[in-house]
Amino acid sequence: MQMTLSAITLDCPDPLALAAFYEEATGLRRHPESNADFAALDGAGGLTLGFQRVDGHRPPSWPDPAVPQQLHCCFRVEDLDQAEARLLELGAGRPDRQPNAEKWRVLTDPAGHPFCIVGVPARTA
Repeated sequence: MQMTLSAITLDCPDPLALAAFYEEATGLRRHPESNADFAALDGAGGLTLGFQRVDGHRPPSWPDPAVPQQLHCCFRVEDLDQAEARLLELGAGRPDRQPNAEKWRVLTDPAGHPFCIVGVPARTA
């Protein structure tokens, strides 16, 4: 039996707002049936990024384990500084703790979920 990952879904207080953040950040397109309870972005290869409303949502408190991160996504980017600036402009947060800021950055989405942007190594000739 082979399983294929088809979706990653994040709990959040406002699915449409969080979908809008990731739509702007990734260029993925919002699924036409997205609504206030569940929104989704359709990704390459059939992978869906979903956002479901959870009343009383408590955002992760990374790196403090009081409310664990539960899951985080990583995104490859060409330029770490440029990507970070754009994501902060869109509403991302930047925790003080950055374990390896020269290779990747830990950010948080507007609902508090940690995610990483990872620099693509420069190609050598």
